[in-house]
Amino acid sequence: MTDTFNWKKTYDSAHATAPATRHKPLIGITANFGEKGCELAEGYYQSVIEAGATPVVIPPTEDLDVLTSTLESIDALILSGGGDINPLYLDEEPIPALHGINPRRDKSELLLTRLAFDRQLPILGICRGCQMLAAALDGSVWQDIPSPSVKHSQDLDRGIASHSVSISDGSLLRDIFGCNRLAVNSFHHQAVRDAGLHLRVTATADDGVVEAVESSEHKSIIGVQWHPECFCLRGDTSMRPLFLWLVGEAKSYGDARRLHNRMLTLDSHCDTPMFFDRDIHFERRDPLILMDLHKMHEGGLDACIMVAYLPQGELTEEGYTWAHQYADDRLKRVRQLATDNADALGIARTPAELHELKAEGRHAIMLGIENGYAIGRDIQLVDHFASQGVVYITLCHNGNNDICGSAKPREGETLTGVSDFGAQVIGRMNQCGVMVDLSHASERSFYDALDISATPIVCSHSSSRALCDHPRNLTDDQLRALAKRGGVAQATFYDGFLCKQGGASIVDAVAHIRHMVDVAGIEHVGIGSDFDGDGGVPGLASAAEMINLTRQLRRHFSDDDLHLLWGGNFLRVMAEVQNAGS
Repeated sequence: MTDTFNWKKTYDSAHATAPATRHKPLIGITANFGEKGCELAEGYYQSVIEAGATPVVIPPTEDLDVLTSTLESIDALILSGGGDINPLYLDEEPIPALHGINPRRDKSELLLTRLAFDRQLPILGICRGCQMLAAALDGSVWQDIPSPSVKHSQDLDRGIASHSVSISDGSLLRDIFGCNRLAVNSFHHQAVRDAGLHLRVTATADDGVVEAVESSEHKSIIGVQWHPECFCLRGDTSMRPLFLWLVGEAKSYGDARRLHNRMLTLDSHCDTPMFFDRDIHFERRDPLILMDLHKMHEGGLDACIMVAYLPQGELTEEGYTWAHQYADDRLKRVRQLATDNADALGIARTPAELHELKAEGRHAIMLGIENGYAIGRDIQLVDHFASQGVVYITLCHNGNNDICGSAKPREGETLTGVSDFGAQVIGRMNQCGVMVDLSHASERSFYDALDISATPIVCSHSSSRALCDHPRNLTDDQLRALAKRGGVAQATFYDGFLCKQGGASIVDAVAHIRHMVDVAGIEHVGIGSDFDGDGGVPGLASAAEMINLTRQLRRHFSDDDLHLLWGGNFLRVMAEVQNAGS
């Protein structure tokens, strides 16, 4: 029979209505590579189309520019099935049972997987793709499954289920399929041996072989050892929920990325200057620090306030001299950091300058001082630090100083409030347009400062005491009092301030933000990570993972609310304080 497809008529129909204003999520699928070049089985792209997304094929390449630009363009990634993984790339020697390998594809996908993981992209690994997740994320893979009692490489149509897997309670997979036992197909002889730190096993065959893994850090990552894409070609929709999950996560990710492009994102507290005496490289992805240019880009973070942190020392002239000089040195080195990376980074002193840097496509750093010990007993140093562009000074740290009492006094010290000298310091900070930061301060100091300050105060990195009873956190009464005076509290990600028993995660960070908003109102809460100062929990382990926070918060807050949480509130206070200053 003659094919009567009329492509011109189809072309006309594509333009018969108004153009779509929103695109479907774009999902990249890794291609196999053989003698005929790139190959991709129909089930992969058809499953994506039927789930409501647009598939694109990613060819094997080791070109980092191509890989990174591809990842910047897509909303999710599917690691497809294929041959065995070259054991030499996993620091192993080949065993006799190893089958055919494709080293060109292996090199490309190991790079691609890790880069996608850094960018927090939703990932679905299928068969070999499940193993690739483990291999790229510090786990390990069996070259050949030892002594299986279930047949894992079947001789039948790929769209027919051939054995069962048991799914763990509390897993994404359990939520997706709504059952603990699932019939799957199976065509493999390699499998995940050790899921590693970033993944956890969520399904096994009856012989204990790993059949599925997922993120152990609340990320959108699932790997399955079977081939769910093969079912759709037989009209079997039993595996469609897995692709619907991926498309939903891709939409969430893409929406969050677009929101970050539209709004300014500010982290009000990081301690990266604490690492300046070590061999760090801010311009590249440095494993020693949680805040660098690559991680800021990956997480969609526009700006951070880097503080010169000073541990509380002796209240002596020698101590004051050291504190002043040390603070000067840290601030000087932050400015040099910006100078060395001027194409990508700038120092900002005002909210307007932050927005200017974002418009230029550059990240921004603001300067802060953590511990008024840097002032000693010389009030002129307030003017000195203000002239250097310091936007806030945290009045104390762990231990009382001449300005005020700490929430954690040192041995032999008592809980005190703001001193007479401290009242002068606060007054001078008001006059110089420097924000008063009460993180680390005692409750008495907090309320004293609230009464003394002529402008709103901030808590640059403090969470909720109602959810985690720690003296560094803010009580509900403090949150209400802060809001009444127009101030803002920035939730922080230090494990001990999120969960008294430890083991906190991004889920706890979101819970603190929600509670603080419930108590103080949406106009009085923000985000101050404390990265490089012990801040960071699974799901929010570095600046690269800030996009995860936006995705989680969008379940509870509007985009307008997120503009406020991600810096709008803090910058409102900053502008008010700076405008009131001389």
